[in-house]
Amino acid sequence: MAKLDVEEGAAGAPGHPPANGYLLVPGGEPPGKLSAEPQNGPKAGCLTLNGVSRDSLAAAVQTLDRPRTPLAPEEETQTRLLPGGPGEETPGAEGARVPQTALSARRFVVLLIFSLYSLVNAFQWIQYSIISNVFRDFYGVSFLHIDWLSMVYMLAYVPLIFPATWLLDTRGLRLTALLGSGLNCLGAWVKCGSVQQHLFWVTMLGQCLCSVAQVFILGLPSRIASVWFGPKEVSTACATAVLGNQLGTAVGFLLPPVLVPNTQNNTDLLECNISTMFYGTSSIATFLCLLTVIAFKEKPPYPPSQAQAVLQNSPPAEYSYKKSIRNLFKNIPFVLLLITYGIMTGAFYSVSTLLNQMILMHYEGEEVNAGRIGLTLVVAGMVGSILCGLWLDHTKTYKQTTLVVYILSFLGMVVFTFTLDLGYIIIVFITGGVLGFFMTGYLPLGFEFAVEITYPESEGTSSGLLNASAQIFGILFTLAQGKLTSDYGPKAGNIFLCTWMFLGIILTALIKSDLKRHNINIGIANGDIKAKNNLSVVSQSDGLAPLLFEKNTCQTAI
Repeated sequence: MAKLDVEEGAAGAPGHPPANGYLLVPGGEPPGKLSAEPQNGPKAGCLTLNGVSRDSLAAAVQTLDRPRTPLAPEEETQTRLLPGGPGEETPGAEGARVPQTALSARRFVVLLIFSLYSLVNAFQWIQYSIISNVFRDFYGVSFLHIDWLSMVYMLAYVPLIFPATWLLDTRGLRLTALLGSGLNCLGAWVKCGSVQQHLFWVTMLGQCLCSVAQVFILGLPSRIASVWFGPKEVSTACATAVLGNQLGTAVGFLLPPVLVPNTQNNTDLLECNISTMFYGTSSIATFLCLLTVIAFKEKPPYPPSQAQAVLQNSPPAEYSYKKSIRNLFKNIPFVLLLITYGIMTGAFYSVSTLLNQMILMHYEGEEVNAGRIGLTLVVAGMVGSILCGLWLDHTKTYKQTTLVVYILSFLGMVVFTFTLDLGYIIIVFITGGVLGFFMTGYLPLGFEFAVEITYPESEGTSSGLLNASAQIFGILFTLAQGKLTSDYGPKAGNIFLCTWMFLGIILTALIKSDLKRHNINIGIANGDIKAKNNLSVVSQSDGLAPLLFEKNTCQTAI
């Protein structure tokens, strides 16, 4: 018999989804050993519960003589389909049904393509700010104009996130990915036409297109992880998807100072260097856009987890985007996470945007090292993201991990603030790495924690709202910290961020941890979770398998 979530693509005859009236029962003996007699026969393999109240269900199951073995957390179980009415037979070993869930090898291709074009988009976000003094002098504008080339990413996200998440929820993953990759490519080519000193507005136009592309990118990591990856790898997959964006930021810190050195005395050489960076970026973006068209698919042939199986079987007519938004804002733990995620990620955006200015105030002429410090910050954060994802997949301690990482990020920010002006740039490398490890490592934690406490609401909607919060805080923090930095120095601006991060710690501690998706995957459903296909999930306090009701009819294995 084909194994669940083991073989790449389910083995067996295609197309046997569970019909309404059947119950998925995990664990136990193989289907071939189940009785094939009718349900109402003397050797019935299931218990008819028509008309029995849910309150008396646990007591009825406990009267059965046959012992039951509780499921261990995160156990990979096999599923069985039992007959839904009299006279139907349970499939035996010879005609075993296709497993309800299976993993597809294509999931790694989808994840890789997304991570790469997300990388290019993040590179284009930071490529101006890390050499802000060079672009300021080249275009003859102020630092604030250059800062807006970064902040336009944040500004565009806020009004566009709602139509973008609606598109993701109603039109699907593939179309959203195509828009993100296509707009990213288009914006890169527009910037190729801006390499003249009087064409700042053209480079801003190209950056605006890239910022719109970002709206169709940032909300996808948790959706890709949930739709394509199994329960034991979903957090790692989400962290890897976020990793692509972080890697793009890292490359954006590293390459621009090398490709476009400060050669203000030679304008022609500067134009040539800027053109090299822009044309190289647009060529890579075009290649990745073509890959997205060819290889990025909507979803795998079979859902990778029980939670996804329930959601994918729901009729489209039952989904309401407005209702989903209302449900999320009524969810107090999610609202608290919305604020705390915005504070942390907004602080990261602000530090990244203003890093060049902070470093050059204390270490004049160190543009290249400013980029390397940014690279250190992000690479350390990439390591933190992967380790946090692996830790979550192993322990499922979402709130505890999120709170600890938040506290350590705050401490890292404090140390970075008070060591920045010591005069030893090697210390800035070290403190920047520590800060990045925790601050950037927090990003996938927020995504996955949000999905857990808001299931079965759409991952795209919850992730989109988190990112919208991050953009709002990012704009406010960048403007405020930039003003404080220019008037009073970098220390004043960084203390401002420390104050907000301390508030974030307090609010994180108040979040109630209710891991709804995790409970579905291990077979323990909370009473307030209702599947979207008229199936209500009821939990058993004694560790028995969960029973799914459809109206007032239920069958379960004996």
